[in-house]
Amino acid sequence: MSTQTETPAAGKPEADQSPEPKPNFMRLFGRYLTEANSVMVTIYSLLLAFLIGAVLLIVSDEYTRSTFSYFFARPQDAWYASRDLVVESYTALFEGAILNFNTLEQYQAGQAEFGNLLRPLSETLTYATPLIFTGLAVGLAFRAGLFNIGAQGQLIFGMMGALIVGFSLDLPIWLHLPLAIIAGGVAGGLLGAVPGVLKASTGAHEVISSIMLNNIAALFLVWALGTAFLHSETKPDLVSKPVDDSAVLPTLLSSLNPSLRVNLALVIGIAAAVFTWWLLSKSTFGFRIRAVGFNEHAAATAGMRIGSTYTTTMTAAGALAGLGGAALALGVSSGGITTNTALDYGFSGITVALLGRANPGGIVASALLFGALKAGALSAQPDVPVDISTLLQATIVLFIAAPALVKAILHLRTPRGGLVTLEAKGW
Repeated sequence: MSTQTETPAAGKPEADQSPEPKPNFMRLFGRYLTEANSVMVTIYSLLLAFLIGAVLLIVSDEYTRSTFSYFFARPQDAWYASRDLVVESYTALFEGAILNFNTLEQYQAGQAEFGNLLRPLSETLTYATPLIFTGLAVGLAFRAGLFNIGAQGQLIFGMMGALIVGFSLDLPIWLHLPLAIIAGGVAGGLLGAVPGVLKASTGAHEVISSIMLNNIAALFLVWALGTAFLHSETKPDLVSKPVDDSAVLPTLLSSLNPSLRVNLALVIGIAAAVFTWWLLSKSTFGFRIRAVGFNEHAAATAGMRIGSTYTTTMTAAGALAGLGGAALALGVSSGGITTNTALDYGFSGITVALLGRANPGGIVASALLFGALKAGALSAQPDVPVDISTLLQATIVLFIAAPALVKAILHLRTPRGGLVTLEAKGW
C-alpha cells in the first residue's frame, strides 16, 4: 500500500500560519489626529480660536501694526513685535487665571503667603461655578433634542428664590442654607417647566417661549428690586437686602487667605454634574431622555410619553440653572444682588454646553476654560482688551458648532459614522 503525499494545488499557496501583525500604534494615533472626530474637532477649535485671537491682537495694536509698514525692509521687526505681543498677552491671561509668576517668585523668596498664589485659580473657579450649572441646564435639554435658551431667566429666578429664603427666615445654618439652595432650584425649575408644558400641550417651540421668559425674568427682577420687600434698607441704589449669615455659602480657602472667593457652590456644581451623568447614563428617565432626543417618533412608537419627557426635562434643566442663581445669591453676591449680578451666565451656558458636547464631564471642563478666560481677561486689563475673552469664546463656539468648517480648513478625514453635531429638534 503506497502512501501519497498531498501537494498544494497550483496557484493556491499554503495558508500562512504566522500570527497577524499587531496594529501600529503610531499609525493609528496619526490617523486619529487627522480625523474630524469630536475630540480632535474640539482641540482644533481651541487652537484655531487662539490663533485668530493672536491675529486680532496684532491687528489691533498700533505699534505692532506700524512695524508692518516697512515689512519688506526689516521683516524681523514685525516678527519680534508680533511674537512679543501675543506671548505677553496670553501670558497675562494665564497669570490672571492660573498662576502669577511674579507672585510665585515672591512666595519662593518668603515675601508672599501661599494663599496669594491661589488667588488667580480662585477667581477662575468662582467665575466657572455658575457656568457649570447653566451649562448642565442647556446640555440636559440638548440630550432630549431641546434647546433651552432660557437658562438666563431660570438663573435669575433661582437667584431671587434663594435670596428671599436667605433673608426672610431665621433658622440655624444646617437648615437655612439647604432650604435657600433648594428654593433656588425650585424657582428655576418652575420657570423652566413653562416652555416644556407649552411644547407638550400646544407644540410651541421652546426657543421662542424660553427666550421671551428671559426678558420677563429680567424685567421682573428690576421691578422686584424696587419693592420694599426686596430693596436694601441701607443703600439707595437698586440692590437687594443681604442674606443672613446662616444662609451664606462658606468659602473653601478662607483659612489660607480671606480674599479667596471660591465657595461651597463649586462642590455642589461638581456633584450636580455627577448626578446628571448618572441620570443620563444609568437611570430609566435618562434613557427616555436620550431616546426622545435621538428619535422622538421611534420613542413614541415604543410607548414613551414624549410630552411628559419634554416637561420633566425642561423642569430639571431649569432647576439646574436655578441652582446656579442660588450659588450667586448665597455666595459672591450674598451682600445683595443687583440687575447686573446674573451677567450673561445663562447665555454663556449655551457655549459651555456646546463645547462640552452636552456631556457632564465635558461641560465641567469647558466651564473651567471659560471661567479662566474671564478671570484672565479681567486681571490682565488694560494690557489685554477685556473683549478678547468674549472673542475667543465666540470663535470656539463657531468652530464647535460647524465641525465641517474645521474639517475643511485642516483637510481632516471624515470619521466613520460621519460628523457628529448637537441638534435640537423642531427647527
